[in-house]
Amino acid sequence: MSEHERITIIGAGPAGATAALTLAKLGVPCTLFDKATFPRDKICGDAISGKVLEVIRKIEPKWINELQLQPYTLTTLGISFISPGGQRVDLPFQKQPQLDKPVGFVIRRKDFDNFLVEKVKKEPLIRFYEGTEVKIARYRPDSIMIETDGKEKFIYYTKVILGADGANSIIASRFGKYGLDPKHHSAGVRAYFTNVQGIHPQNYIELHYLKTLLPGYFWVFPLTENTTNIGIGMRSDHISKYRVNLRQKVLDSIQNEPQLRERFRYAQLQGSITGWNLPLGSKLRKLSGHRYLLLGDAGALIDPFTGEGIGNAMYSGYLAALTLQHCLDHKLDFSDEVLLGYDIAIAQRLKAELSISTTLQRLVQYPWLFNWVVKKAHRSKSLQETLICMFEDVKMRNRFKNPFFYLKILLNL
Repeated sequence: MSEHERITIIGAGPAGATAALTLAKLGVPCTLFDKATFPRDKICGDAISGKVLEVIRKIEPKWINELQLQPYTLTTLGISFISPGGQRVDLPFQKQPQLDKPVGFVIRRKDFDNFLVEKVKKEPLIRFYEGTEVKIARYRPDSIMIETDGKEKFIYYTKVILGADGANSIIASRFGKYGLDPKHHSAGVRAYFTNVQGIHPQNYIELHYLKTLLPGYFWVFPLTENTTNIGIGMRSDHISKYRVNLRQKVLDSIQNEPQLRERFRYAQLQGSITGWNLPLGSKLRKLSGHRYLLLGDAGALIDPFTGEGIGNAMYSGYLAALTLQHCLDHKLDFSDEVLLGYDIAIAQRLKAELSISTTLQRLVQYPWLFNWVVKKAHRSKSLQETLICMFEDVKMRNRFKNPFFYLKILLNL
């Protein structure tokens, strides 16, 4: 078994590409498979958060400037929350936003994922097979056997496998034995429109918590070329309970909701309204086992409040690579006990954020409370500054879980 066959990654999206690129930076070879041929579309909100840029800086800082200069990249400086009552609060990502120090972009996933894949293709330590699907993965006494189909058809053996193959992961299903849990899962639909009016001058992304969608949300994310990514994310148990047709909900919302109706009067749908699965991080799974790690959507790491998944996916890829480097440097095996270090690293970096977002998701189910907080924030500069600080400091975000925080808002303290 060659060195290239020691580590195998399934899926070349942000999680898998990040793992491969980090391993290459560390001098560790790997093999990467993806069933698609790049560039390819990926259904998503297309928002690239500060967390994404944080991971990119760890691999190669100059890529951020390169990414910002691409014609398909739009820099965004903040986020708008619109309450069920229609009250809006605009919050910059930083107290003093600067275009030359971006903390967020909006980029079509077709372009962003291909940007990373082009970096992958230039790395001699990464053997990349696109258009090649892993159909079977099975334990052998000293390895995992995988069988592929597509451009390259062969039987292949590896010492450890990283499942970065998305919400319908064959690795999570085969080794983790995970199925869909409707209370910790959302469905999303996405559409592209041109000529949407009322976009914030600093390209803020928008989350509308409409009464008809709670505990879901309607997003409006501006892109280049007068195009806007819009969509809906809603928890799967609520979709089933109320028999919601999300595609129809998109059309109903832009035609009937007061804060959207005029903005979409002259907007035109480009293409179709498409849907996909969102495994939420509101219940943290075990992400490792004997000879395998689960990354990104395969590990159900999507933020349950905002639906943001790219940053968590890339962090999981980065931490997975560090875990495997540690194993190799210390000549450790890839046993369940050894790879548990990956779960610990994920928990240290993401558990607090996911826990807070889960609390916020539950609070949104009480429209009066969400209306009240947003209304207060709209009127109070000090509260706005507090919320901005919460973007930058996870410990401060823990205030959302403390009932006294809301009492202080009520008393204007």
